This record gives sequence, structure tokens and C-alpha cells, in this order.
Amino acid sequence: MTAKLTMGPILFHWEADKKRDFYFKIADESPVDTVYIGEVICSKRAPFFEAYYDEVADRLVRAGKTVVFSSLAEIMTLRERKMTKEICELDSFEIEANDSAALYHLRGKPHRVGQYFNTYNEETMAYMVSKGATHFSLLSELSAESIAILGEKAKKLKVGLEVQVYGRTGLALSARCYHARSHDRVKNNCKFICKNDPDGLDIKTLSGKPFLSINGIQTLSYSCLNLIQEIQEMISIGVTHFRLSPHNHDMIEISKIFYSVINKEKNYKEALEQLNKTRFSNIFSNGFYHKKAGYLWIKKN
Repeated sequence: MTAKLTMGPILFHWEADKKRDFYFKIADESPVDTVYIGEVICSKRAPFFEAYYDEVADRLVRAGKTVVFSSLAEIMTLRERKMTKEICELDSFEIEANDSAALYHLRGKPHRVGQYFNTYNEETMAYMVSKGATHFSLLSELSAESIAILGEKAKKLKVGLEVQVYGRTGLALSARCYHARSHDRVKNNCKFICKNDPDGLDIKTLSGKPFLSINGIQTLSYSCLNLIQEIQEMISIGVTHFRLSPHNHDMIEISKIFYSVINKEKNYKEALEQLNKTRFSNIFSNGFYHKKAGYLWIKKN
């Protein structure tokens, strides 16, 4: 199987027109094979973009992209259960499940398993395949050793294996909204303050050192994951798909850089130099992959 490049769901609360234009540009200019759409973090954000889904999905499909709808990663209310059920009932597109409630509705039906499931071992993977899973997007905390074990199992099970290679990484979800609380608001009266931070709100330690980032109920890494150096190694250990997580900068250029490395059109050193000029004002990290602290950057010789 030829390795594919994917664009994950937008995790942040961007204006609806901005999201629509982003997907149109991805359709027209990006070499990604698969695009994930749908609200993953906060169900309150979902209505802002619902009217655009058909138009966006149609544009992406006409451009030759595979469209996958991603479900919510945390379900707390009856309304969110209903929203998840409706997404899982879509027949025209694949569904990526990010919560067990979605798995309930998808049982026996081909579906993808998202990053918000703890697919840590072969037994979990095999069980989920028996229920209809055809593709797994792994947690970013996994090391190369763990990915290799799952890669071997995925090959035997004939399922896709996806790893995030760019963007801030999701670390935790909470029932409370950090974003609202940081502005002395409550979750039910947040006034969508998260829209002011299109790449997440950076938080610091008491000593003033950048530490993490928050996105509504989600805790993200402060650093930007970058596995451009490890692409070819991951291909050799069974990774079939490489995910870029959208951010508020030139994702078209980012996708072209990663695509060139996946297809051996460019070496990782040249690509890394280009990424250093393109990224948002942040630091790169790849520690988890190398069994180190996640925020660390391990430079390849």
C-alpha cells in the first residue's frame, strides 16, 4: 500500500467562512488524500458550520479527496448523543469514531477509529476490527516500538494505520471548559471566547515558562509535533497514513512539504529547513516517538 497523507479535523473554533475557505483550498491546492471534517471538541460549536458540510464535502470529493466525518471525542448530554447518532447514520461517507457512544452506533458497520481511543495493543485492535473497524489513527504518545508492533498487527488484519505527524497534540479532555474559565466565564455562557485563539490559548507555569495550550475542554501540547524526520522509518514499520492537524497558518505549504518526503521527492533535512520557515511561532517536538518526554525535540543525525 502506498503511504497516504491526510488532513485531520479542525480542532479549533474558526469562523464558518474561514473553515469553508480552508477546505476549499485543501480541495484545490493540497496533495492530501483524505480529509476529516466534523466537530470533535465542543458540540456547541457544531451549528455554526452545519450548513456548509454538504458544499464542503462535495467540493472535496470532486477534487478526488476521500472525506471522513469525525465524531465528538467527549459526549456528556442527550443532545450530543443524538448528534453522534446522526453522524454515524451517514451512508455516503466513512465515519471516524472518537467516543464509545459512536462505536455503539457503528457496530457491524465499516468505520475508522480515531485518536481519542486508547488503541495501545494488538488485542484491542483485533477486537475492534471484529466489530467493523477498518482503520486506526493512533495516539501521539506512542513510541516507535509500540507503533511497530501495531503496524505488524494492522498488516495482518489488513487495516489502515495512521499517525499524526504535524500539529499540536491532544493530551486530555475535561467536562469543564478551560477556555471559558480563563475568562471568568462558565461553560454554558462561554460566549465562544475560544474563537479568539485559532491555534489554542497558551498557558504558562508560575515561573512564566510556556507549558501547554488549551482549546475549549481540550488540553493540547504547547509544542508542535513534527515527525518529518521519521516518515520513512514509519513507512517501514507499517504506517499507511500520515495526519496533519490543521493550524492557523499555511497548511497548503505544510502538506506539500510532507507529501514530498513521503514520496521521496525531498529528503527530511531539506524539508525540515522549509518547515522551520513555515510553522507558527512555536517549537517542534517529537519526544514521545523516541520514548522521551513528549515536549523534547530529538534531532536526527
